[in-house]
Amino acid sequence: MSSTPSTTVVEAAGALVWRVRTGRLQVALVHRPRYRDWSWPKGKLDPDETVVAAAWREVAEETGHDVVLGVPLPPLEYTLSDGRLKRVHYWAAQVAGRDDAAALRARPPVPRASRDEIDQVRWYDVEAAAARLTRPGDRAPLVALVAAHAKGRLDTRAVIVARHGTAKRRSTWPDGEESRPLTPVGRRQAAQLVPVVSAFGAVRVVTSPWRRCVETAQPYASGAQVPIENVAALSEHGHAHAPQDVAALVGELLQWPGDSLLCTHRPVLPTVMQALAAHARRSVREALPADEPYLHPGQVLVAHVAQRASGPRVVAVETHRSWM
Repeated sequence: MSSTPSTTVVEAAGALVWRVRTGRLQVALVHRPRYRDWSWPKGKLDPDETVVAAAWREVAEETGHDVVLGVPLPPLEYTLSDGRLKRVHYWAAQVAGRDDAAALRARPPVPRASRDEIDQVRWYDVEAAAARLTRPGDRAPLVALVAAHAKGRLDTRAVIVARHGTAKRRSTWPDGEESRPLTPVGRRQAAQLVPVVSAFGAVRVVTSPWRRCVETAQPYASGAQVPIENVAALSEHGHAHAPQDVAALVGELLQWPGDSLLCTHRPVLPTVMQALAAHARRSVREALPADEPYLHPGQVLVAHVAQRASGPRVVAVETHRSWM
């Protein structure tokens, strides 16, 4: 899945916010008095906004809840009255808790929608929600959410893998490779990563100590007010010397109980992908990038991880760009 919207389609984003109460799966619906309908919280992208940033922003506006996105759900497409195609991207999401405070610190404040736009927000058991939805087509992401819950693939944590932003060319940098910085484009990519990484709740930032990776991770770490963990194994030299240390680090992050950001270099990415694949089901392994460059500068891969008795399991992956 890409964060880049099409110029020929009206792009929107939202989420199915879920919880479990007394053993029953519930979801939040919103009522729009203008249309007199019940639907998922969603809305159109602002200019230069990514779909993941729009998803958490729209949910916050329409429900008053800060959320952390989980696994992606099937998008919906339908034709508007003016003949244009509208595409709505959806994720499963949970209301943010204390453990997500760092990710929320990296977000700007979001004003609530007026009561003329949204006048009711209610939680329903999933069976009641399916009956309450005004548009039958809105049931498709709900079916996927219920199926993910039944298979133990709904309650997940994220490992966000980033390739550093665009850096100065090797041929034009007179000093050591470890000190090569980002270009102005790369610095913009790093800044634009902040709402993307925040969407998935990262509270831990692990990076190569080389300058271009640290500069990519710094805007998010500063906004979230979390320390940067510099890990030598994630540098190009460290990986070349001991790739098994990179695989071990990925394994540790997969088992860690929170959401994390890992920033590294292109030559390290094959080992990262192999480590993720070792914990992924077959369809997810096939969805992982398998060819150079794996990720473009400033691009991220989000691995959604469910904890099982047998160990962590990567149950879904998606990729997003930070630039428009």
